[in-house]
Amino acid sequence: MKKYVITLDEGTTSARTVVVDKSGKIVSINQVEFTQFFPQAGWVEHDALEIWNSQRTTLVNAINNLGITSKDIECIGITNQRETTIVWDRETGNPIYNAIVWQDKRLDNYFVNFSQKEYDLLRQKTGLIPNAYFSVSKLAWILDNVKGAREKAEKGQLMFGTVNTWLIYRLTGQKVFATDHTNAQRTLLYNIHKNDWDDELLKLFNIPKSLLPEIKECADDYGLTFPNLLSKKDDGEIQINSSIGDQQSALYGQMCINTGEVKSTYGTGCFILMNTGTEKIFSEHGILTTVALAKDNKITYALEGSVMIAGAVTKWLKENLKIIYDYEEAEWYLEKVKDNREVYFVPSFSGLGSPYWDDSSRGAIFGLDRGTKREHIIRAAIESIAYQANDVIEAMKKDLKKDIKIIKVDGGATRSNYLMQFQASISKTNVLRPKNIETTAMGAAYLAGLRSGFWKDETEIKNIIKEGFEFKPNMSEEVANKKIKGWKSAVSRTFSWLVDTN
Repeated sequence: MKKYVITLDEGTTSARTVVVDKSGKIVSINQVEFTQFFPQAGWVEHDALEIWNSQRTTLVNAINNLGITSKDIECIGITNQRETTIVWDRETGNPIYNAIVWQDKRLDNYFVNFSQKEYDLLRQKTGLIPNAYFSVSKLAWILDNVKGAREKAEKGQLMFGTVNTWLIYRLTGQKVFATDHTNAQRTLLYNIHKNDWDDELLKLFNIPKSLLPEIKECADDYGLTFPNLLSKKDDGEIQINSSIGDQQSALYGQMCINTGEVKSTYGTGCFILMNTGTEKIFSEHGILTTVALAKDNKITYALEGSVMIAGAVTKWLKENLKIIYDYEEAEWYLEKVKDNREVYFVPSFSGLGSPYWDDSSRGAIFGLDRGTKREHIIRAAIESIAYQANDVIEAMKKDLKKDIKIIKVDGGATRSNYLMQFQASISKTNVLRPKNIETTAMGAAYLAGLRSGFWKDETEIKNIIKEGFEFKPNMSEEVANKKIKGWKSAVSRTFSWLVDTN
């Protein structure tokens, strides 16, 4: 039997390859950052070819670090940043424009002229909120702004995909054009009731159906990689067995497979998902209804809260304010003061996501006085991650009409004991951090390995997951409520900032 399963984990700022053995241990990992382009204020783009080259580089490096070949690899799973939009030429296979990233704000006003009837239609059919965060407005912009794109699309000469589709297309030597249900739904072109592309939505947005990839299950046959992918000497082909959006992959990686189980991923953004089983729950409090998993001819759903800026706030402190050199230094500063001096940092650099959905909000720091130090600002920035997650958790509780007892967490920012303890305290719930916090990569690996028989079943996977540390609330309810009140006051003052100042 072959020894390893590989996950290609393509994120917002970097591409990674993670190699996993049968015991669930990560035996090799390689990561390469790629360029972030900001052509205009609010615009965020990636070079799709650079994404592909970076991802392939990490794959080759991770395998070379182990000294293995394609013969040792059971299969590949793919997980990716969602909503990011790529359009390429069907004949040449080359992108016709940069990838427009999920964070991009050029289309904030895209839905302004939509009628209430159209809003209601989109909400009911897709489970999502009409917002430029999702792929369709980005796709429409490319078709309408790149010379000749609309004409080519009408003739069936272009292809559209989120990053998973682009990687599958490249990995298979341009033979497979496919996506999965979790990524397809994030386009606003997917009918969550029929679980397929929707002709009425395609007509509404004027999108030719020929642009769209085939939709497959998350654990499915996505074809073989082309020979010599790894090197000129290694002509072995590797089966691609899974494709899943990064947040759904983290949900599965945490084995939140039962109704009511919740995970929160702290990456560039923060995304909280609750498994709702086969039931689609439509929120009345700004939370999305999303596809959680498509596997074994069954589709399950989740409630999702999307926070646009989480771990990225630390990068902003480093690169924009230049008051820290790295995340570890931020942790050190947290211990230099006993509190945040009632300073609140609202990092709505690209608007607010769940539960507010205010594209016109912009970042602000409140409560500054002559005694404010960099330590207070850093502390307020880190705490803002937990406050934003708590806003989502509170909204979910309202939709469910019951408490959430435990949240399973993952992502780079969970290394911060301070952040995790603060999250548990203000959310009044236990926070469970596993020993292996790379659960996004593990979800895609588990799905691929189950598809191939590398792992027998989910029970075997549950048995190899090692529990980590559980944080419990240690703050009085009075203090927690006071802090939350201050946060909500600060957030409310950023609402409609661009509208009110223009």
